[in-house]
Amino acid sequence: MRQLSELDASFLYLESDTAPMHIGGIYLFDGQGCDRPLAFSTFVAYLRSRLHVVPFFRQRLQNIPLRLGQPYWIDDPDFSIERHLAYVNLGDKTGLDNLITLASRILEEPLRRDRPLWHITFVDGFRNADQPDGRQNFALIVRLHHAAIDAFSGEEIMGKLLEYTADARKITPPRPWWPEPAPSSERVALQAGANLVRKPFRIASLATSAIEATTRGLIHRQLRRLPLPFPLFSAPHSPFNRQITGNRRIVAANMSLARLKAIKATLGDVTLNDVVLGVCAETLRRYMESQAADTRRSLVAMTPVSVRSRSLRRATGNQMSAMLLDLATDEPDPARRIRRIHWNAVGSEPYQEAISADRLTELVPSTMLALSARLYTELQMAQRYQPVFNVPITNVPGPQVPLYLQGARLVQQYNTAPLFDSMGLVIVAVSYQGQLTINFTLCPDVVADGESLRDLTLASLASIEDAAQELPAESEENLRADHPPATLTDEALNYMEGIIRKTVTRLRQ
Repeated sequence: MRQLSELDASFLYLESDTAPMHIGGIYLFDGQGCDRPLAFSTFVAYLRSRLHVVPFFRQRLQNIPLRLGQPYWIDDPDFSIERHLAYVNLGDKTGLDNLITLASRILEEPLRRDRPLWHITFVDGFRNADQPDGRQNFALIVRLHHAAIDAFSGEEIMGKLLEYTADARKITPPRPWWPEPAPSSERVALQAGANLVRKPFRIASLATSAIEATTRGLIHRQLRRLPLPFPLFSAPHSPFNRQITGNRRIVAANMSLARLKAIKATLGDVTLNDVVLGVCAETLRRYMESQAADTRRSLVAMTPVSVRSRSLRRATGNQMSAMLLDLATDEPDPARRIRRIHWNAVGSEPYQEAISADRLTELVPSTMLALSARLYTELQMAQRYQPVFNVPITNVPGPQVPLYLQGARLVQQYNTAPLFDSMGLVIVAVSYQGQLTINFTLCPDVVADGESLRDLTLASLASIEDAAQELPAESEENLRADHPPATLTDEALNYMEGIIRKTVTRLRQ
């Protein structure tokens, strides 16, 4: 019996018919080297034998009455693996486009709450265009709820379920498993009472820790009379920030990690993640130009950052911080833009003081967050006000060695993330075996001509390679010049922030 954090629970409360909150994956396997095709029944037996490595696969939600506390994960006494699996044969529609279309339809469906929050569809008959015989190939379409995992833990889970050798592991009988009894109604009531007692003390503690992170915004609001706290709701309008529908489309572009590393080496003091963000920024700029959208103001990305401890890791759950990052899309030179992105990420003071996402959701209860999200949708605020950010971008490093499933090699994976209102596009970049795949999950009713993003991404990479060769070395002072110079107001802000930090420190002591 393990209670969800506020951040985990927020993904339950944010879910709606048009915004299912699960992370998705499409995994393509090549079984040409196997003696025979992998049968669906064999896959079921294999997965059954591996359930012990992912405990949440057999855990469901237990709600607390009247939502007096966050739900718990408890063992599902009625667990049946068959309720979480499906089989599809593509028949004569064996191409990648057909598989992606099928996956898009499956990923539109929310997971059922009366059972563990995951589902896998086994797809037979898939083959690439260069494979006349695809009988040995298959694909997995995976849905895992965001309340249970984040993008980083999801990649770890797939690594645990798969194998690191082409020699098929002998499928053993599943380990004995006896579900823990569900908590009694008395225990649930006592827990709810304890949560109410702890709540005031927790909020008081969080309020003091949040003061430092919100001071600049509060002071800006008073001094500059902004209608909303700085820097929230300061991102520009874009074609991606409109009310979404339940339709989904998956678009992906593949590229060699070696090409990205070569750009990093050419540009000097930047990271590989900066280069990936630069490719995404150039792609978004080119797309906006193709849609005759205004590119004079720079787009703002929300970039999740894992805060998992390598020594004390939970296998599941969300352990993330989030950072708002200026993508410098107002910079016409795509190579110089990467240097600006690097400066925005590591050298600019506002970004260094980001508060972690789980602390924010503890400060603002997840139930209130869900109500705010519904009002945001119903009042169509996405159309009336500027968004907090324009697009989430997550870069997940994956394994660089091949993975297998009963001798079949994983040759490609595509990953998706949930959309929500005013966010019609999400980008997830995942690396595997020397390749990087930039995945676009989009609502086609918001992002018109979304298929063009694939070609725009590849063209953006080539453009950055050319521009990097011609870009001269640049000093930090020049990058600082791209940002507005400090004003007297800024100096006053810094002085007042220092006073408040000292006050908070004394209160904590």
